[in-house]
Formats: sequence, C-alpha cells, structure tokens
Amino acid sequence: MPILGDDIHRLFDTMVETGASDLHITVGRPPCLRLKGRLRDIKHPPLNAEEVNMLIDEIIPPLKKEEFDEVGSSDFAWAHGDKARFRIATFMQRRNPAMVCRLIPNELLTFEQIGLAAKVIELLDRPRGLLLVTGPTGSGKTTTLATMIDYVNQNREQHIITVEDPIEYYHDHKSCIVNQREVGVDVPSFAEALRRALREDPDVILVGEMRDLETISTAITAAETGHLVLGTLHTTGSARTVDRIIDQFPPEQQEMVRVQLSVSLIGVISQVLMPRADKSGMVAGFEIMVMTPGIENHIRQAQTFKINSAIQTGRQRGMMLLDDHLMELYNGGKIDERMALLKCQDPRSMREKLGIDNQEE
Repeated sequence: MPILGDDIHRLFDTMVETGASDLHITVGRPPCLRLKGRLRDIKHPPLNAEEVNMLIDEIIPPLKKEEFDEVGSSDFAWAHGDKARFRIATFMQRRNPAMVCRLIPNELLTFEQIGLAAKVIELLDRPRGLLLVTGPTGSGKTTTLATMIDYVNQNREQHIITVEDPIEYYHDHKSCIVNQREVGVDVPSFAEALRRALREDPDVILVGEMRDLETISTAITAAETGHLVLGTLHTTGSARTVDRIIDQFPPEQQEMVRVQLSVSLIGVISQVLMPRADKSGMVAGFEIMVMTPGIENHIRQAQTFKINSAIQTGRQRGMMLLDDHLMELYNGGKIDERMALLKCQDPRSMREKLGIDNQEE
C-alpha cells in the first residue's frame, strides 16, 4: 500500500482504487483496509488520538458531532464526490476515538448478482404483507433491500417511503415515487417516521431497522392494513426471527401478536456473507421462508420449532434452509469447509454432512 497523508479523502480514494469494503481507523494502528474479507494495514505510522479526531472531524456533520461528543458514537453517510458513498460509524473505545467506513457500491445490484432466488420477486409482487431480511451486521441486508426497492421502483407505479439510519443507497424516481427519510436528519426516530408514513399515502414502506417494540408493532399494523412493508432484524434463521419479534411484546400480548404475525408475515430472508474459497470476493448464503398455511399454524400455536421442518419440505415453493444452501455453496466450491461450519445454524448436523467426526474439536 502507498504511504498516505492524514487526509481522509485520500484514504477514501485508496478504498475505491483497491476495491476495499471497509476502512478501519483506530488509535495505535495504521489505517487498515478490509480487502476480500481480510484486514490489511496501509503503509503508514500508527495513528494517535489527535490524528483520528482530525480524520473524523473532516467529514462528520455538526449534529452527528454533537451526538458523538454526548453519547460516544454516531452513524452517518458520506458522499465522496461522485466516486462513492460511505456508511460511517464513529465511536469511542478505551477513551479514544475510532471510525469504521464501509463502501456503498454506486450501482444497485440485480437479484442474480447477489445470488437471491427468483421466488423473492413473487413476494415483492404481493400488494401487502411483511417481508423481513435478517442477518448479522455486515451480512449484506442493506444491499438486498436496495435491490428489492429498485425492483419495485422499476416495475410498479406506486409510492415508496424508506426510513433509514443512515441513508445508504440513493434511489431515483423511476416508475415509482421514492421518498427517503433519514433518522436524525429528516425525522427523530424509526417509530415516529413509521407512524407518519401511514398518513403519507404509501404503497411500500422500508423500515431500515425494526429495533424497538413500537416500531415492530407499527410495522405489523401497516402490513395488516394494506401496505407492503420491508424490514430488517439482526437475527439468523426464520424461526429465531419469529421468536425475536414475539418476545419483544409483554407476555399478555404475545398470543395476539402471534395471530397478527401469522396473517401479516409473507416471508423471511435470512442471510450471511462469506469470503469465497478462492479469495476472489464475497458470496452470500440465504435461508428463504415463504408463509404457508402450515407455518401460519405453527406461529399461532407457538410451535416455531417446527418452522425449519416446514422449510425443508417446502423446496417446491422456493424455500430453503440456510444450512442446505451452505452445503450447495460448499459442494460447488464457492466456500470452504471452515466457513460452512462457522456460518451454519446446526454445527453438529453440518459436521456430519461434511464427514467430520463430531468428537473432533
């Protein structure tokens, strides 16, 4: 890597030139790039706290700077001219500042490019319902949702409202009107934005993160009352996602929520992102659950442990368990054995499929 000055814009240029996905800035280490899933230092002396603060101050908006100073963390998006956009996370660690910058691709991807089954398109053609994209941080949920919004934007004549923190992908008006609201800039919270959205004649609502009870409850109501609602949760697996939603509610409300969710939920897409076996880039693994009468009944009867079996027997409907997709990727040479074990839901079963003795550690 070339020696760089302390200018964040030069570091962003290097990210674009090298194809890095992330830039890590922290005290006691040189600036560090994530290239094809691995961290690589830039040739530069270790940074001190003053230098890290200078890099942060170059790009952080005033309101976000206040938040960073008050609560010790802040997230925002940054446009690097017309070259790229970045999602920025600033935070304090061991009383020192740090920053992680993620490159947001300029071009929206297609379903084929992200490896998502065509069955999902059928879900997006539904007039109403709740469609969830779940997975851990950094699993590509935002990219998947952007692809979905772009599909709707091209193929329907409707009003799309997105609520994001921060806005990462910009969507032009195509066949649809697309209004994008940023939490902390255009609206104070997800819950407030979602309440207001119901009065703004939406057809499709994207909730960037369903992070609290009020937001989850309003999203379910919106899906019940004639809107297509896309949302995310930091869960892995369809059954865990359903449990997570229900567990957000007080015990006395959970039976009612099960009924609401069984009616409003149309599908769950759970995903993980992994380095390719040949180190040529990243590949996504997916679990796809499509609502059926059987799964509706499992949710109503508090038998979510039966959802995985329903997915496994529902392949003709386009469903697939995450571990089955991981095995397909492994058998196709796209991921290695270690990654299949690391990302799977059932390690014991995966070891058996891979022919590994479960007594081994």
